Amino acid sequence: AVTWVPLARARKAERGFDQGRALAVALGRQIDVPAARLLARPVATRPQATRSGVERRRAMEGAFTATRRPPQRVLLVDDVLTTGATVGAAADALQRAGASEVHVRAVARSVPRRLRAPGRSAYPQVGARPGLWLPGDDPR
Repeated sequence: AVTWVPLARARKAERGFDQGRALAVALGRQIDVPAARLLARPVATRPQATRSGVERRRAMEGAFTATRRPPQRVLLVDDVLTTGATVGAAADALQRAGASEVHVRAVARSVPRRLRAPGRSAYPQVGARPGLWLPGDDPR
């Protein structure tokens, strides 16, 4: 199955939609694998942007629970991957519930400042792979 890293209820209400779900549904259609809600986020965490990697991992402990027993192989979709703390916590919840393999797919990858070449953009040009949904495509 394809699933997503869910937003906290308040954050979803603020945005009006869950971008992770939209991405998972679109990707599921592209690869002909159903998207299913397999995770809940009972703990509302503050945005991660200003936190260090250690703080992010600590904040994500226990943030996700499985809503049901997942299939053995799960593709977990998130919008942005920075330190991996969020997808790590979500993958742990899926594995505790019975998934033996959790693969992760993110739309964007944050590049830490310390790894950027001086004068270079944080967003290098990346070629699109045919058959994958890209930002700008209609996710419905």
